Amino acid sequence: MFQNYFKVAYRNLIRHKGFSFINIAGLALGITACLLIGLFVVDELQYDKFLPQGERVYRVYNQVSSEEANDVITSVPPMFGTTLQESFPEAETVVRILMQQWDAQSLVEAGDQRIYEKGGLAADPGFFQVFPLPFVYGSPEKALEDPTSVVVSDKFAQKVFGNGDPVGQKVSINKQTLLVKGVFASNPKFHLPVNYVRPLAAMELPPDRMKNWGWQQFYTYVKVKEGTDPAFMLGKFRELVKKQVDPETEKPFKYEPFFQPLHQVHLYSASFKFDQAIRGNITYVKALSIIAAFLLLIACFNFVNLSTAKSLQRAKEVGIRKTIGASRKQLLLQFLSETLLLTLISVVFAAALTSLFLPWLNTFTEKEMTFNVFSQPALLLLLLALVLVVGILAGLYPALVLAGFKPVAVLKGAAVSDGGPGKTPWLRHGLIVVQFALSIFLIISALVVYRQVEFLHNKDLGFNKDQILFFPMRGENMFTNYETFKRELLKSPGVANVSIGYGFPGDATAGDAIEVLKNGEWVHHSVTQLMVDHDYINTLGLQMVAGRPFSKDRPTDKDAAFIINETAVRDMGFGTPEKALGQKMEWKVWSDKPDSLKRGEVIGVVKDFHFKSLFDKVDPTVLQIFPGANWKVAVKLKSDQVEGAMSHVKNVWDDFSPEYPMEYKFMDENFEVMYKAEDKLRSLLWIFTGLAIFVGCLGLFGLAAYAAERRKKEIGIRKILGAETSSIVTLLSKDFLKLVLIAGLLAVPLAWYAMSKWLEDFAYRIEIPVWAFLAAFALAALVAFLTVSYQALKAATLNPVKNLRMD
Repeated sequence: MFQNYFKVAYRNLIRHKGFSFINIAGLALGITACLLIGLFVVDELQYDKFLPQGERVYRVYNQVSSEEANDVITSVPPMFGTTLQESFPEAETVVRILMQQWDAQSLVEAGDQRIYEKGGLAADPGFFQVFPLPFVYGSPEKALEDPTSVVVSDKFAQKVFGNGDPVGQKVSINKQTLLVKGVFASNPKFHLPVNYVRPLAAMELPPDRMKNWGWQQFYTYVKVKEGTDPAFMLGKFRELVKKQVDPETEKPFKYEPFFQPLHQVHLYSASFKFDQAIRGNITYVKALSIIAAFLLLIACFNFVNLSTAKSLQRAKEVGIRKTIGASRKQLLLQFLSETLLLTLISVVFAAALTSLFLPWLNTFTEKEMTFNVFSQPALLLLLLALVLVVGILAGLYPALVLAGFKPVAVLKGAAVSDGGPGKTPWLRHGLIVVQFALSIFLIISALVVYRQVEFLHNKDLGFNKDQILFFPMRGENMFTNYETFKRELLKSPGVANVSIGYGFPGDATAGDAIEVLKNGEWVHHSVTQLMVDHDYINTLGLQMVAGRPFSKDRPTDKDAAFIINETAVRDMGFGTPEKALGQKMEWKVWSDKPDSLKRGEVIGVVKDFHFKSLFDKVDPTVLQIFPGANWKVAVKLKSDQVEGAMSHVKNVWDDFSPEYPMEYKFMDENFEVMYKAEDKLRSLLWIFTGLAIFVGCLGLFGLAAYAAERRKKEIGIRKILGAETSSIVTLLSKDFLKLVLIAGLLAVPLAWYAMSKWLEDFAYRIEIPVWAFLAAFALAALVAFLTVSYQALKAATLNPVKNLRMD
C-alpha cells in the first residue's frame, strides 16, 4: 500500500515539475538557513559544558554603584578570593586569575622559536581544580606551586616545541626562563582564551595590594561544595563585603558582588566591563533563533499555500478515487506521503547546501562547526525528525482539503475552492500575510541595524584616530629612556607627533577615584584615569574648550596639574568649563607607599571624546602626567609619508629594543574590532532577509500562476471585450498587494518594538527613521508586484481564443 502511495507521489512530482521545483526549492532554502543558524546556536550554547562539575562553579563579579554610574565589572579585588577561601566552608576551591591586559602579547623564546603569543594568565594553585582541563603531558597536581614553572596548552606546545612531550624543557616568556610542568588540552569551548598558565605567586605582587578591597584587578571563581545553596552563600558574602569595602573606600562607590554560573559566562556577559573572556551575546543568539524560526515558518507556509492551491486542480482525481472506494483515511495517507516525499527531497538538498555553506559560515564566525550525517548519528536522527515534523505539519491541511472534496460535485464539473463558493480562502491569504509580515519585519530590522552600525563606525569620536601607529613598549632600555626614544622617533619627517602613556582610545584604561575640594572638604568622585604625557592632546587632536594643555615649559604640570573632560565638569558640579579651572584635586598615587598623594589643580578642560565603544557613555575623565604608567606608544604619521615613517619607526625600535621583535597596529583597528559582532549581525540580517523575501516570492510566483490559471476564461472574455493588458495586470495584482499592505501594518509595530529594545544596549544610538518602515513596505510591495505581474502579463498576453477553448 505504502509503495503505491509513493509511486503515485513520484509520478505527480515528475508531472508537475514547475510546482515541484518551487516547493522543493523554497522548503530546502528555509531548512538550510534553519540548519546553519541552528549549528551556530548550538555551538554558542556549548561553552564550558565540557568541564566536569561545572554546575558548581561560579564567577564572582561586582556591580559598582556611585553617584555618576552603575556598572557591572568583571574584575574584583584580591580580598574577595582570599575571604571566600578562608571564611566560607561552603567554598571547595577558589581561584584568582590575573590576565594579560587586553590584547597584550608575550615574547616567547625556545630554541630557534621567537614569537609573540596572547593568552597568558597567572592563577592560584587551584586553577586546574576549578577548571579540570585534561592533561596531555604531565599532571595538574602541584603544577602551579613553583613560581618558576609554567603549564602550556597543546597548541602552544606544538607551535613552540613541535611534536613530543615538552615537560621538563625550558621556555623564556618575556625574558624570564620557566620550566614546563604540564601540557593541557586546549578547547575552543573554554571561555578563557588561555595559552599558558603561571603561578600567581610568580607575579610578586606587593602584600599590601593583595590585602586591598578596592583594587579591582582579579577574575575570581569559586567552586562550591555539593549541596551548597549559592544564593544563601552570596547573601553572607555580601554582608561581609559591605562591612569591609564601605569604610575603606569612604563611600565614593559601593560594591555588590554577584555569583554568575559558569555556563552563563560566555553568553550573559556582553555588557560587563573589563571582561577578557571569549564572549557571545544571548540577545544575538535569541535573535538568530527567531530568524531561523521565521525562515522555516515562511518556507512551511509557502509549502502549505502552494500545495493547497495545487490541490484544487486534482479535484477530479479525488472524486474518481472516492467513487471506486477510496476512504478518507487512504486519501489522507496518499497526500501526506506526497508531502513527505517532497519534504524528504527538500531535506536532502538542505543537507547538501548546509555542507556546502558551512565552511563559509565557519570562516565568517571564526568557529569550527561540523556537519556530517554519517559521523554524527544525532544529526541524522534530527534530519529524519525534521522530515516527519515539517512534512506532517506542512502537508496535513492540504491533505485534509483534498480528502474532503465531495465526489459527486467535482465529477459534475462544479468549481472547487479551499475557501468555499464565493468565499475568501482565509487560511491561504492569512499565510501570505504572515509570510510578508515576517519579511517586512526582517527588512526593517536590517535597515535599522545597518544605520546603527554605520553610525558606530562614522560618529565623530572627538579625536582623530587616523594614521596613528600604535604599539606597546618593550625592553628596559625603552622604558628607562622613553624621552630619548620619543626624540628619535620625531626625527623622521613623516612623523607628526608621538605620545607615550596609559589610556589611549580603544585600549586599556584605569578606573580610579579622584578627590575634589568643595567647600573646604575633599569629595570623592569615581573617574577614568588617563595617564598621558605632554604630547597626548596634540597627537590625538583633542579640542580644548577651556584653559590650556600640558606644557613642557611649565615643570609643575608633571606633578600638580590635571585636565578633565566636559562630563567631569558636569558630574563634579563645577558648572562651566571656565569655572572648573583652578579647582583643587588630589589623587592617591599608584605606589608602594600607601600614603603617597598627588595634589594639584585643573588647568584645562577638553571636549568629550570617546575612548571606549559607543555602547558606553563617556565617563568623567581625568588626564594627568604620570610616567610610572607608561605602557603604549602612539605615533601620528603624515598621510603622504607613511611608508618612510614606518621604516624609520622600525629602525628606532631596533636601536632601543633589538631583543624584541616589533609588533604594532593602527589605532583605528581597535575601534573596528569593537563592533565586530554588530558588523556580522548586519551581514547576516541582509542575507537572511534576502532569503526570506526570495522564498516568499517563490510561493507568490506559484500562487499568481495558479490565480491566472483559474481565471483564464475570465481573462479571455475581458480581452475580447477590449480590456487593456494593464487593467488585467492590475486585476490580478491588487488582491496580493492588499495582503502585503496588511502584512506591513502588522510588521511595523513589532519591528519598532524589537529594534527599540535592541538599540537600548547602545549609549549612543540613532533614532529609528520613519523612512525605514516606508522603505520596507515599498520594497516588499515592489517585489510582490514584480513577482505577480510576471504571471499576470503572461496571462494577459495569451491569445483569448485559446483561453476560452481550454477546459
